[in-house]
Amino acid sequence: TVMVTVMVTVTASPAGHQENNNFCSVNINIGPGDCEWFAVHEHYWETISAFCDRHGVDYLTGSWWPILEDLYRSNIPVYRFVQRPGDLVWINAGTVHWVQATGWCNNIAWNVGPLTAYQYQLALERYEWNEVKNVKSIVPMIHVSWNVARTVKISDPDLYKMIKWQRCPGFPRCPSCPRAGVALGWPWHCNECDVEVFNILFVTSETGGRNTYLVHCEGCARRRGGGLAGVIVLEQYKTEELMQIYDGFTL
Repeated sequence: TVMVTVMVTVTASPAGHQENNNFCSVNINIGPGDCEWFAVHEHYWETISAFCDRHGVDYLTGSWWPILEDLYRSNIPVYRFVQRPGDLVWINAGTVHWVQATGWCNNIAWNVGPLTAYQYQLALERYEWNEVKNVKSIVPMIHVSWNVARTVKISDPDLYKMIKWQRCPGFPRCPSCPRAGVALGWPWHCNECDVEVFNILFVTSETGGRNTYLVHCEGCARRRGGGLAGVIVLEQYKTEELMQIYDGFTL
C-alpha cells in the first residue's frame, strides 16, 4: 500500500524505526522542500533497542529519536544525507532510520519485499520477535510463504530451503474440533493476541449478530473456557490442498 506523508519544517515522520517486518522501502520526495535522513545498518538494531530500554521507551511501538553522540560513542556508523525534491531513497532490509523535514515537503513511500534469502530471513526474525513481544506483524509471513510456494518459481537455493523447511512444513490442524470448510484466501490475526492465524480459524460472534464475527487463535479460543462452546471452527484449506502445494514447491 502506498503511503503519502506531508511534513513541515523540522517535523519528523515517523521517529526512528525499521520497516514492517524488516521489509525494504522506497521513498520519493516530491518537494518542494528537502528531507534529512539518518540511517543505521540492521546489525546495530539491538544496540539501539538497548538505548530505548534504558530510557523506558519501547523500541517496537514507542516514539524515539537517537542521540547521535550516543551512537558515535558506541561505534555505530550513521549514514546522514539530504533528500531533495525528485530524489528516490531505497531503504534496505532491516535498516534503522529516522527522517526530519528541513522544509515543507511531500513524500510518497511503499514497502517492498525482494525475493532474496536475506530479506526473507530478516522478515522471519522480526515476525518471531514481534510474537515474543506481543506486537502484531503487519506482514503475515505464514500466508505470504504459502502464497510464494503456490505461485512463484524460486531459483535461490537458500531462499527455497528457508521457505520449504521453516514456514511451509506445518499443516495447522485441530483434529478434535468440528469444522466447516470455507474459502477464505486472505490473512487473519487473532482478535486477542494479534498472532497470525492460518488455515484453522476459531470464530465467535460476540454480540450474537449474524454479521459480527471475531477470529481467534486456538490458544485464545481455549482460554475462553467452556470447552470451545459457542466457537465455530473454519478451515481455509484442505490438508490435501496444502500437501499438493508443498510437494509441488521445488527448485
